[in-house]
Amino acid sequence: MATIIVNATHGPEDPERATLAFIVGNVAATADQDAIVLLTIEGAWLGVRGRADDVEHPGMPALRDVMAQFVGAGGRIWACGACTKPRAITQADLVDGATIVTAAQVVELLASGAASLTF
Repeated sequence: MATIIVNATHGPEDPERATLAFIVGNVAATADQDAIVLLTIEGAWLGVRGRADDVEHPGMPALRDVMAQFVGAGGRIWACGACTKPRAITQADLVDGATIVTAAQVVELLASGAASLTF
């Protein structure tokens, strides 16, 4: 099993990129890979309960549905601590399946061979 980190750098302001990150993560999770969507920069907002509910790009499924499928398939949502802090996002604000992580946790996975892709 491979570990795949999909970095979501865009939030509700860019529905296409926000949704693509979770579509790719969902493909990895449903293929029985260790799949993580890492929420950084404006993507940190996607982890906040209710913020992704109305995010939809034409021709793509609603982000809330893709996120639910991702978590249901065993995918993990990691919110960058350095990105959540200046936005005053706390663990209590996050959707089910999401957790705030440190840069050290991400670097540890990358150093151990995790593949990454950024949207």
